[in-house]
Amino acid sequence: MPDEPVDPSAIGERDAPPVSEKPYKIIFEANKCIAAGKCAEVSDNWSMNILSGIAEPESYFITEDELDSNLEAAEVCPAKKDRGVIHVVDRRTNEELAPDPTGDGTLSVDW
Repeated sequence: MPDEPVDPSAIGERDAPPVSEKPYKIIFEANKCIAAGKCAEVSDNWSMNILSGIAEPESYFITEDELDSNLEAAEVCPAKKDRGVIHVVDRRTNEELAPDPTGDGTLSVDW
């Protein structure tokens, strides 16, 4: 039986903190990062790895207080033809909050 496609919204949930503590998560398409560093300029959750040259989040699960800076990081990311490769998802609804290029909250992960 062939492998089923991975549901991006399910990534990391097995080891995740409770939704009540960290209701948002980051899905990062690291293989498509172009190392522009825009995310690290606007969010303390993001830094550039000296060895790999790509961005990395400090945490993939974030609180309400961390939401705004991570939304901005997702919005300013120029990778993937300006759609960005940082996705911020509301774990309660599986709605993509950013970058949300289609405007309908569906995950824009390109796998």
